[in-house]
Amino acid sequence: MVRSKRVRVFTDESLDFQRKILDSFGLGANTYLPESMLKISPNICMEGAREETQSVIIGAIDELLLKTKVKADEIKIVVTNCSIFNPIPSLSAIVVNHYRLKHNILSYNLSGMGCSAGLIAVDLAKQLLQVHPNSYALIVSTENMNSGLYLGNNKSMLVSNCIFRMGGAAILLSNFYSHSHPSKYLLSHTLRTNKASQDDCFNSIMQREDETNTTGISLSIDLIHYASREAIRSNISALGKSVLPSMEKLKLVATLVANKYLSIRVIKPYTPDFKLAFEHFCFHTGAKEVQDVLKSVLQLNDWHIEPSKMTLHRFGNTSSSSVWYVLAYLEAKGRIRKGDRIWQLSLGAGFKCNSAVWQALQTIDPDKETNPWIDEIHNFPI
Repeated sequence: MVRSKRVRVFTDESLDFQRKILDSFGLGANTYLPESMLKISPNICMEGAREETQSVIIGAIDELLLKTKVKADEIKIVVTNCSIFNPIPSLSAIVVNHYRLKHNILSYNLSGMGCSAGLIAVDLAKQLLQVHPNSYALIVSTENMNSGLYLGNNKSMLVSNCIFRMGGAAILLSNFYSHSHPSKYLLSHTLRTNKASQDDCFNSIMQREDETNTTGISLSIDLIHYASREAIRSNISALGKSVLPSMEKLKLVATLVANKYLSIRVIKPYTPDFKLAFEHFCFHTGAKEVQDVLKSVLQLNDWHIEPSKMTLHRFGNTSSSSVWYVLAYLEAKGRIRKGDRIWQLSLGAGFKCNSAVWQALQTIDPDKETNPWIDEIHNFPI
C-alpha cells in the first residue's frame, strides 16, 4: 500500500478499494512481490519481467534436479506456461538455453491460459509421454507480476494487483517402468473442461484497455462466480465417472432417473461424496470466495480446504503453480501416506476448470523434504 501511494497514479478511492481487497481475499502479510515492483517507481519493463521470471523458473528447476538427481541433458520434453509474459525467445527456449538441452528437445510454451495452465501442461506432458517411451518431461509453471501490473483506476482491473503474487513450480514426469519405486506419485487421470463457447464465461477474465487506454486484466467477480460454478460442475460430473465408487455412481443415476422419468420430487439433486474417492484436495488458491464455492459444492469440511486456504494466506495467488504449493503443504504436514489419492483442481481464464488425480506411491516423510513450507509449517494452520 505504501508503494501504491508513492506511484501517484491511484486515486484515493482506488487506494481504499485495494485495501479492502487485501483485507478480504484471504492473503496474509508475508507473500512475495518481485524486486522491480518494490521500487519507489516500479520498473515495469521487459528487463524487469525477464529477471523476475528467470529467477523463479531457474531456481525451481535447479532445486528439482538436485532433489531428483536427474541430469538436465536427460530431459526430452519441456513444457512451460505463463499467461502474461511471453518474450521472444520463449520461456521454454530460456530453459533450453540455460541448461544446454539437446537440439532435438521437444519444447512447448503455453500462454494466455490463466491459472489453470499448470494442469493443462501436465495433461500435455502426459500425452507426449504416451508416444515417447523412456523419457523425462519437465513442466515449469509460473506467472509474471511485472507484466501484469495495472497502473489505472478501473476497479475490475485493480483486483489482479492485489491478489496475485510471485511464485513458480517445476515438476518432473517420467514413463520409465523402473521409476515406479523412487517416484512420489502416479498420475491416474487428467480432465479438462473449457467453457469458452459461452460468452459470460469467456468474458469473465479479460486482458484489455481501460477508459484511459491503460492495459490490465479485468476480473468480473460476479461472472467469475458464475463461470466457476458452471465449469466446476461440468468438470466434477465428468471426473466422477472415472473416480467415484460404484455405489456413489448408482445413487447419482437413481436420482437423475427419478427426477426425469418417474415424476418423483426430490428436494435437491444428489451430490456424490468425493471424500470417498480422494483423501486430499489441492484446490487453486484463486480467492477465498472461490475456495468457499468448492467447499460448498463438494460438501467438504475445514480440514479438507485448509491446505488451499493456508497457501492463499502464505503465498497469495501464485496462479498456475498454486496447486503445487498446496501439495507441498500436505507433504510438509506429513499427511501423504502410500496409496492416498490426491485431487488437484484449478480454474482459469477462458473459462477453464482442469483436474489431475494422483496416487501416492510412498509415504512422504516431512523430515526428508525440502519445500517452501518446511521451515515454518509449525505455524500453520492459523
